[in-house]
Amino acid sequence: MARAVELAGRGRGATAPNPCVGAVLVRDGVIVAEGWHTRFGRLHAERECLADARRKGVDPRGAAMYVTLEPCNHHGKTPPCTEALIEAGVAEVFVGTRDPNPVAAGGVEKLRAHGIEVTVGVLEQPCRDLIADFLLWQNTHSCYNIVKMAATLDGKIAAAARRPEPVSCPESLARVHDLRALAGAVIVGGNTFYADNPSLTCRKKDLPPDFVQPFGVIVTSRLPDDPSRFTLLRERPERAIFMTSKTAAHSPQADVLRRRGTSVWPMPGRAGSLVLACGFERLRYDCGCHYTLCEGGGRFALALIEQGLADELVHFVAPRILGDDAAPSAYSGRDNVPMAEALDFRIADFEPVGTDIMLTLRRR
Repeated sequence: MARAVELAGRGRGATAPNPCVGAVLVRDGVIVAEGWHTRFGRLHAERECLADARRKGVDPRGAAMYVTLEPCNHHGKTPPCTEALIEAGVAEVFVGTRDPNPVAAGGVEKLRAHGIEVTVGVLEQPCRDLIADFLLWQNTHSCYNIVKMAATLDGKIAAAARRPEPVSCPESLARVHDLRALAGAVIVGGNTFYADNPSLTCRKKDLPPDFVQPFGVIVTSRLPDDPSRFTLLRERPERAIFMTSKTAAHSPQADVLRRRGTSVWPMPGRAGSLVLACGFERLRYDCGCHYTLCEGGGRFALALIEQGLADELVHFVAPRILGDDAAPSAYSGRDNVPMAEALDFRIADFEPVGTDIMLTLRRR
């Protein structure tokens, strides 16, 4: 199942709004075929795995399949995977987690009714983490929001002078661009926008020819007086969006931005404390964004967490110590908080990346 989880991750993003799923076929304890859901509308993981078996000349009869998500039991863009497993003569199926979609569920019962032994709940937490985005799309109107942070061992994201200097290693920076390739929008706060003048583009190597750069989104109540000073607003103003206060959205600065093709969206709340849920809904339905990558500073990150809009944290820990109390922290904005009121997360995954550690975290 661990291998099936690994394979499933290869389809992340391309399968949206469907879940990413992986499957392996096993005979005598050895993996003999593999598959994963590669793209929305294409074969599901089970059928890809069976196709791989055919290419390799492997007979699936009597073998066991491990699949991260319950095989579907309905006709959608593809026929039910339960039918494929029954026709192939698979003897046993190990399922990571049940399908939360009532339209597609019932696969376990269908397989058992045809004499196939089914075990449910193998590595269930990693398999449920794989479909966290799918669950959110099924149950809310929001995008799936990934908050990225890079910090030293003492939790600092920049020096006190706040110059745009890298905290993490080049390998970690490359992984950030992998995340940007996944995202339909890259989002920063106003402080990051004005201090760093970011382009908010994906600069990953070997991007496909039809790759479309993500929207660049700035959350701020202070709109620029001179948009031409900023790289994003010079080079692709029509792909830039400001989420701002209602007052700022009706200002002369907003009119200038709109004339250049930039969108300015009024948000409820007040300056410095905007309520962003409706903005993420607009990104999903008006702009077609299933994922966003949020890369702002500590206050912006904490605001997203406190508003329930941080669905996943990707936190790079650099083995460096700044030791400067005046330097900005990774998550900031609360005062006099007792440890009992700390915001709790669990580590869903971790791996070394260059000299850093990359943590993937979710709320408990």
